[in-house]
Amino acid sequence: MIWRSRLVGTANVFLIERTQFRGKQALSLLMLAPLVIPGVILGISILAFANRIANLFDDLWGLELEFLRPGLPLVVLGQFSYIVSIATLTITARLKRFDLTLEDAAYNLGASRAAVFATITLPYLQPALIGAAAISFLMSFENFNTTLMLVGSDAPLTVMMYGRMREGATPVLNAVSLFLMVASALLALTLLRGSKSTDSNPSR
Repeated sequence: MIWRSRLVGTANVFLIERTQFRGKQALSLLMLAPLVIPGVILGISILAFANRIANLFDDLWGLELEFLRPGLPLVVLGQFSYIVSIATLTITARLKRFDLTLEDAAYNLGASRAAVFATITLPYLQPALIGAAAISFLMSFENFNTTLMLVGSDAPLTVMMYGRMREGATPVLNAVSLFLMVASALLALTLLRGSKSTDSNPSR
């Protein structure tokens, strides 16, 4: 899901930054809407929309679309709609600082569009892509309310820990919580050091 969010986020960035079309501003706001919508509202909206489609297929054709009922597919959809917005913002900030004359020089030397993207644009965006993956991973844990609204019988780790914690803390829960905190802190520190080294190296 993380790499898909980066892929879609990158496509969103190039669509917003490199193209001109009617309704561009509205589409930009729509792409970033999940960031400002409360997690509970986002989860309920996705659940209601999916259930309506599932009920429509059931009533018209007698098809039961289980993946549109509460469960892991809807959890993935809810998390994806949230973290793809984060990836879009992260990559956009990097692309805005890109010097377009580098691409123009490559085109003048006879490079194809694919070669320019692979050898110039993509390496420049690589720190942002890594940062987007790390931030998306961390923020997916934070987006607990959306997950709680869409979860089914197979609960993900955060919801399972929440349910177990209501019954009382156990050594296993304490160990998992400590591991998640340490792993998240290490990931954040690694990301911070990587961003500092990138900013100090103007050639990237």
